[in-house]
Amino acid sequence: MTLLRVQAKAYAKVNWALEVLQRRPDGYHEVRTVIQTIDVCDTLELQPAAELRLEANDEGLPPAEENLVMKAAHLLRERADGLSGARMRLSKAIPVAAGLGGGSSDAAAALRGLNQMWDLDLPREALEQIAARLGSDVPFFVHGGTALAEGRGERITPLPDTPPTELVVALPPLTLADKTRRMYSLLTPADYTDGSAARRLADAIHQGKPLADEQLFNVFDGPAFRAFPELERLRRALLEAGARSVHLAGSGPALFALAGDAAKRERLTSAAVEAGAKAFVVASVPAAEALTLEVSTG
Repeated sequence: MTLLRVQAKAYAKVNWALEVLQRRPDGYHEVRTVIQTIDVCDTLELQPAAELRLEANDEGLPPAEENLVMKAAHLLRERADGLSGARMRLSKAIPVAAGLGGGSSDAAAALRGLNQMWDLDLPREALEQIAARLGSDVPFFVHGGTALAEGRGERITPLPDTPPTELVVALPPLTLADKTRRMYSLLTPADYTDGSAARRLADAIHQGKPLADEQLFNVFDGPAFRAFPELERLRRALLEAGARSVHLAGSGPALFALAGDAAKRERLTSAAVEAGAKAFVVASVPAAEALTLEVSTG
């Protein structure tokens, strides 16, 4: 059978808990975070071709050679014969630069999909090593589901899938240039923690307990809400609509809150829209679903 096409879904993520422990000598920050895939996703379609080529439906993305998908393909091709090609079509649905991990997830989807299409049969550990060269969040997306990430994000410990969880994600009309660097620049040593919040949450997930608002934590919440009034207004609107807690997704600016029942979901989404944000309801995605590839042969 001849492999014709591979389609990989690249799911977004939120950080249930995100702690920064310290600044590292290499300039990165030491983190401990519990990450979860959620069911808004990009789609990456792959077909054999003579050369590597990337097409995308979003003109706001970096040029093809600077895109993490293309960088992932080049790194993986080094493990192949160096001559393998692919026509890659990326359909974006995850908001860009929102803290939802879209670019990192796209890169991991390229690694997983091309590993299949090029018949490399590399184990997950090898894909993780390549992923770590692409960015701190990319190794997580090689796993999907729920996981504990440590180091600068490259050390992954898979966790049991959380019970199905719905949340409301709100995206304010706020664009931050060089966002991740800027958000980390807001942190001071007073914001550093010992990682125990993420560890306690990981332990609770191991025990099969449902997520609770009091378990959620993001180191960027305080600095970001103080620095950007737009975020604080949106957070306040969600709290007034019934959210028990509101947190940044990663380094933001997207916010999320556990959704509860249908009536609460409606209140939260309406409040976000009235506050000038885009809002959508999402659900957690288990690892098996997050890693599924659709393969066409002929």
